[in-house]
Amino acid sequence: MNTDRPASIDLEEARELIRREAQAVASLADHLDDGFSEAISLIYRCTGNVVLSGIGKAGIIAQKISSTLASTGTPSHFLHAAEAVHGDLGRLRSDQDIAIVLSHSGASPEIVRLIALFKQLSITMIAVTGNPRSPLAKHSDVLLSLGRIDEICPLGLAPTASTTCMLALGDALAMTVMKLRDFQAEDYARFHPGGDLGRRLITVEQAAMFTRGKPLPQAPESCTVQQALAQAEAQTEMRHGCILLVDTAGRLTGLLTDGDLRRAFQNQGVNFHQLPVAQLMTQGPKVVCPDTLASEAMAIFHKNRIDEIPVVDDDGKPVGLIDVQDVVTLRVLQ
Repeated sequence: MNTDRPASIDLEEARELIRREAQAVASLADHLDDGFSEAISLIYRCTGNVVLSGIGKAGIIAQKISSTLASTGTPSHFLHAAEAVHGDLGRLRSDQDIAIVLSHSGASPEIVRLIALFKQLSITMIAVTGNPRSPLAKHSDVLLSLGRIDEICPLGLAPTASTTCMLALGDALAMTVMKLRDFQAEDYARFHPGGDLGRRLITVEQAAMFTRGKPLPQAPESCTVQQALAQAEAQTEMRHGCILLVDTAGRLTGLLTDGDLRRAFQNQGVNFHQLPVAQLMTQGPKVVCPDTLASEAMAIFHKNRIDEIPVVDDDGKPVGLIDVQDVVTLRVLQ
């Protein structure tokens, strides 16, 4: 093998290789038939896991397709064709799982052995192959034919265009099933909480440091300031910058904030604690719902220069209290 640095690189030749690979993917669309629809139906109705398998480069593509399915609402995992016979067959459930097996030739020894194992376990099998006369194609329940593919490798040996076509076909399967499931951006974010999209689409309930049913600093709007402070102190050990005030039906009507208390002391003197809390409270406070996006809550914090926002249910009753630090730590603005 020659390791000397080449004198020049032929960019036009590289461009032509990319064009040829793109043409191979484009031609794949013409090979889609009823088998694709059958495969979609099997994946959509699968009650267990969609198991992807392959060997070599096709196995790597199978791992990626499995990951795409899992992140878009279809439970899936990868089964290495060689490791299957060393205990990994225990991952399968014959009455629930289906398998998608990728092999361009459809005749690799590991794949042929895997076919027999799947048959023994009564696993429904979808074949992705370029050889419709191969053992994999003949013994599968559904065939997804890649058609004739010429590798762009100068030697015609290294899997190149064939694996790219497998990847494209896998993406088409995953995206079609995703659409059937009505899988939305919010669903995607739940599976990607550590990513940028996850941070932007995470909800208040996911971001807030509160648990439904946990005591809140709350008091009736009919009590005095002193009674409100005493009740809030008895209800929760956490320090908060406000007290949630509710009517007789438990609906939020206002807040008693630290700022309200400072202003009352300045205006009323030391006896302000005997005043009705309704006389001092901040009425019509900003609120959010549990499914409000954390990024929306952050916008409310910044626009109104506040540190806490009550979280209310559909009836307007408090279920939590979100602090600005809860969403800052998620970096939802990035």
